[in-house]
Amino acid sequence: MARLLPPESASIGEVSLQVGVAVATLERWRSDALSKPARERAWTAAARFDAVLTTAAMDEASRSAWCREKGVYPQELESWRVSATQALAEPDEARASPMQTQSDRRRIKELERELRRKEKALAEAAALLVLSKKVEAIFNRDHRGEDE
Repeated sequence: MARLLPPESASIGEVSLQVGVAVATLERWRSDALSKPARERAWTAAARFDAVLTTAAMDEASRSAWCREKGVYPQELESWRVSATQALAEPDEARASPMQTQSDRRRIKELERELRRKEKALAEAAALLVLSKKVEAIFNRDHRGEDE
């Protein structure tokens, strides 16, 4: 039985059972995907990372041969490597400090409290508006009744 492409490499039968799609449909989808030129196939993030890991220890000739086989430009592979390196290098900079997180939580609580207060005030103002319209309607009806 045919297997899917790496990094998943599961048999089509296994995938069919997992996702509830007929084997024939999966085989048709697979052949459609493989019939496209390699340039048009989408590389998932996991597949790109796997490609970077696979080619990391290769020399230039081996890497170029791998790229030709997989339909990937060496520049594209290099950009994937740079992206992976940046993604792994930035978590400390991107992650907020505990003090910043505590400060953010405090600010969120203040804003939520203020929002609740304003919502209550708005509901009260709406209720007063409705009541004032009802009172006005009642008195206008009474005045019209006295004029007649």
